[in-house]
Amino acid sequence: MGHGWEGAVLKLFRGKDFVFTVTGSEQVTGNFLRLHFTDGGMLRQTGVHPTMWVRLWFRNEGKPHQRAYTLVDPDPEQGTFSMEFAQHEGTAVRWARAAKEGDTIEATLQGTGFEAPDPAPARIFVIGDPASLPAINSLLTALDGTPATIWFETSHDGDRELPFRVDPVQHELHHVARENDGRHLVDTVKSALPALMSDPAEAYVWIACDTATTRALSSWARKELGVPKQRVNSLGYWRAT
Repeated sequence: MGHGWEGAVLKLFRGKDFVFTVTGSEQVTGNFLRLHFTDGGMLRQTGVHPTMWVRLWFRNEGKPHQRAYTLVDPDPEQGTFSMEFAQHEGTAVRWARAAKEGDTIEATLQGTGFEAPDPAPARIFVIGDPASLPAINSLLTALDGTPATIWFETSHDGDRELPFRVDPVQHELHHVARENDGRHLVDTVKSALPALMSDPAEAYVWIACDTATTRALSSWARKELGVPKQRVNSLGYWRAT
């Protein structure tokens, strides 16, 4: 299918197009779905890095519609990976719920990347929610051995049962209920984080929540806490409506 003006822009920025094939599905919790794919040759061509994501293309009222999803357990040798869908209402989730073995979907790889913080951080501070859980797990794996404090926003009771890849020795995981359109999470992090950060230059702050929450916390970390810009990695994963 055509990808409209967004697809044309991605082409200008050397986006690479692929077709993925569904090989199975797994209902992780009532609100969290995992799909398994073959990669259409992508991983051998592009390689793999932590928090790697692609843009999937859907049709929404006849128009092209793209959403970004993080790869879970990418295997270049086998040409396989999974993706996890938090069950918010929307075009992408409706497609994922209906997907069956053999279904295909077009995807574009463009804009993804990851540079490990250098020098290595004394501690990493992670703020996310179910939409960014695959990236959180990938990040913790990539920075294995580094202590981490994670604030994870939950909207459903089942969010506490999601497949976190945390090490109880290295990682502190705090669940924070989503209240007041994310402001409760912002207030919780602002209250707790400063006491845990001995030296802003040695920290690494990674934020991926809804756009408003992500912007509020990333700006605060840089301007109020004094964390260097290159030590703050932030990306708004979705917009609250």
